[in-house]
Amino acid sequence: MTERKSPGVSFETWIDRQIREATERGEFDDLPGAGKPIPGEGRPQDEMWWIKQKMQAENLSFPLPGTLALRKEAEESRAAAVGARTEAEARRIIENINDKIRESYGKPLSGPPLLQPLIDVDEVVGDWRARHPAEEKPAPEPPRGRRSFFRRIMHG
Repeated sequence: MTERKSPGVSFETWIDRQIREATERGEFDDLPGAGKPIPGEGRPQDEMWWIKQKMQAENLSFPLPGTLALRKEAEESRAAAVGARTEAEARRIIENINDKIRESYGKPLSGPPLLQPLIDVDEVVGDWRARHPAEEKPAPEPPRGRRSFFRRIMHG
């Protein structure tokens, strides 16, 4: 757009004409993102949007304060335990995070003062059992036909 606005033309009219002419020339055809919703549309305005977008694009993260990191780890451990392959593995995951929580009680952690409660192992195991119902094994079929020589000798 090297063309300058004429002194007698309002900005709105000049801009509208520029857009119309560019559209007629096809300059807006096949732009990346055409037909897709605008990212973040409908969400409240965030002053730090560009920082968050850059961090996401660069696959960066910032460290959480100690108390919040422990809370996040507890939530992730609970989810991992419910999704574990065995009940013993689920118990081990919860017991490990409970050990970390107990250690946190004796030392100051950075961040807001939060007391992370211990996770109830039996409650998590109950959730695990609900998600992994025991497979019912079919009853063994009774033997068919004649009894084997061994069975006849042993059982009469």
